[in-house]
Amino acid sequence: MGQFDRIAEMMTPPFLRLLGVETVSIESGRVVSRLPVREALHQQNGYVHAGAVGTLADHTAGAAAGTLLDDAHMPLTAEYKVNMLRPALGVALVCEATVLKAGRALTVAESEVFAEDEQGQRKLIAKATVTLAIVPVR
Repeated sequence: MGQFDRIAEMMTPPFLRLLGVETVSIESGRVVSRLPVREALHQQNGYVHAGAVGTLADHTAGAAAGTLLDDAHMPLTAEYKVNMLRPALGVALVCEATVLKAGRALTVAESEVFAEDEQGQRKLIAKATVTLAIVPVR
């Protein structure tokens, strides 16, 4: 299995399938994902729930980190911080994650989450910094 095939597989665990996350693109050190918004992802006021935003930011950052690893290692979130910049409204969320610093034990990545409207216009709604431990594949 090639490196990017492994990352595509990493982007389809049961929880992400439940949410409906789709992989848009995979490059070395960078992954873009998309989450079509539906009512089940809303919180009580009709915005996309912060948990869905955080999950998208975290997992996409982990996938970006995974693009830089060999088949014997995988990223595992050690810590992440998400700044919600505005309420999430739109037809989809798009997450762009980039590795800031790759290391042997820890990698740091950044995710930007955008709300996309019906015309394809995007607004930045969240920024996350994700620290990932590099661990052996189980």
